[in-house]
Amino acid sequence: MLHNSAMNSRRRDFLRSLAALGFSTFLPAGTLSQSTASPQSGKFRVWVFSDPHVGRDLKYGNGRESLADAIRQSESPSGFDWDIALDLGDISGDVGLPKDAEGEEVVRQFDALKKHRREQVYDLGGNHDRSGLDEPQEWWWRKWVDPTGEHTQFSHVGASKRPFPIEGTWERYSFRVGNLLFLMMGDINEPSQKLGRGTLGGNPAGVVSGDTFRWWQRMVEQNASSIIISAHHYVLKNTTVASGDWEGFRRDEKGQWKDWYHGYYEGKGSPRGASYLYWVDSKQDSGAFENVLNASPGRVDLWLGAHTHTAPNDTYGGKSHIEQRWGTTFINVAGLTKYMGSPQNCIPRSWVLTFTEASDEVAAQCYLHTSDFAPQGWFPKFDRVIKLTKPFRMPAKSAA
Repeated sequence: MLHNSAMNSRRRDFLRSLAALGFSTFLPAGTLSQSTASPQSGKFRVWVFSDPHVGRDLKYGNGRESLADAIRQSESPSGFDWDIALDLGDISGDVGLPKDAEGEEVVRQFDALKKHRREQVYDLGGNHDRSGLDEPQEWWWRKWVDPTGEHTQFSHVGASKRPFPIEGTWERYSFRVGNLLFLMMGDINEPSQKLGRGTLGGNPAGVVSGDTFRWWQRMVEQNASSIIISAHHYVLKNTTVASGDWEGFRRDEKGQWKDWYHGYYEGKGSPRGASYLYWVDSKQDSGAFENVLNASPGRVDLWLGAHTHTAPNDTYGGKSHIEQRWGTTFINVAGLTKYMGSPQNCIPRSWVLTFTEASDEVAAQCYLHTSDFAPQGWFPKFDRVIKLTKPFRMPAKSAA
């Protein structure tokens, strides 16, 4: 952790550079204006981000504040407004077990929020946020990120301050905004892998428990009148870019697997499924979620995932960042990091989804947080208008 004096100095340097550089946004014709954002305006905007890998960027990026910088950009006069945000995990940048010092830094960077409350950000855990098998499940993430507000003294999250109350646990929870139903699922340790997350450098294959899958299936079946948005740190198999078997890696000149999107660990961490939600109820490549979606096409409108950091124009495996399968639109939103992976794969970005009262379409816009790939700001080539199964209805009264 940095001492307070160093942190204050870095804050002053950042503010000076912010004023000197400015930020530009691009709003192509036909997209929704970003000038106002409130349920009262008939628009509801959801900022979706992931993979800041806070400690990694701070260490290797000369103090780069991957999370706080993105927050400041969003809240700047030339940024974009949002009503709630979804954090899809990998707050931690440790390749071993996440540590308290990084947890304190995460909380400090969330304190960059000035126009929004911390409770307007809804979080789920990623593979780098896990504790080891010899530790209580997800203790670090529950303590410092804490979606249920159980450890407010550490996380600064107050459950009663949520604009839209959550129902569930740290591992799986839901919340509603009008007829939008958000189903938030955290990545966990796979108990059949006895080596544990800490020895696998993040254990890149995605995991949910049987209880989480059954909860999700029940929620999907019982809420046919809702616009359902599922969120997990991972997308499903063969949906978005590089989400197929073995697509997380490349082969070297000798034909051996090597790191690419994810770290390769020979014989460990289920490398075949490194880029998708691979373990369900301790079954490998079970197809459990896929089977439900295939049996009821269109029942889930959106699946938001992350995990695979890559360039906006990457289509490895014949798949882009936005694809539709089983009547569900999948979006890979990753990520905010600039230093967790190879430079060509780390293009900091996030997404804004704009829902409009009485409309059965949602506008998806990609925002680039640096100028490494294209000018910082909106990336109009990624703009999409996604058809929903039913029109969006605003909540009758919102605290947002």
